Amino acid sequence: MEGQRAEDVLGAALAASHKCDHCGYRAAYKYHLARHMRKHMDKTHGEKDFMCGECGYRVAFKSDLTRHIRTHKGEKPFKCDYSAAQKGSLDKPFKCDQCDYSAAQKASLVYHMRKHTGEKPYKCEQCDYSTVRKSDLVNHMAKHTGEKPYMCGECGYRTDYKCNLIIHMRKHTGEKPYKCDQCDYSAAQKANLDQHMAKHTGEKP
Repeated sequence: MEGQRAEDVLGAALAASHKCDHCGYRAAYKYHLARHMRKHMDKTHGEKDFMCGECGYRVAFKSDLTRHIRTHKGEKPFKCDYSAAQKGSLDKPFKCDQCDYSAAQKASLVYHMRKHTGEKPYKCEQCDYSTVRKSDLVNHMAKHTGEKPYMCGECGYRTDYKCNLIIHMRKHTGEKPYKCDQCDYSAAQKANLDQHMAKHTGEKP
């Protein structure tokens, strides 16, 4: 009898479920639907809280960041129909007319060209700082506001500097780019390698 009652309660909850108009998601409780809807709201308003520590790429959903991070690990979840010869001409089609620089994206070429022109369009309203990239201005503004705009998509860690996020992400990826040339030791941070090298040299780091 108790089992039947539990099934009846569950059936009633499912029958009265709340449905998302955007994607068909269903929730038994209204507050679950409200929490789900924030994902769509964030995407609508351009709030992209999940950021890649390797390249600064931002997305609204953690699942999108997880898929993006796979590209840094060498994984290729999506297969391209172009042949290698065809892709060769598409790798870096945007070329600088003042040097031999080329880029895969137009935005990268725009940033590069500012090195030639000296243009720094992103200016701080609170001091005389200016920069070629919007992301650099966001990083700078954190000094004035105390905000921490760079967030880890894996655990929610936040920091005001992109370099700190890059170092933090290595805890998740296991990456240790700083390698000892005298043994097989490797480290996620240069400071740790310097400290290790002191064991070989006898010097204080």
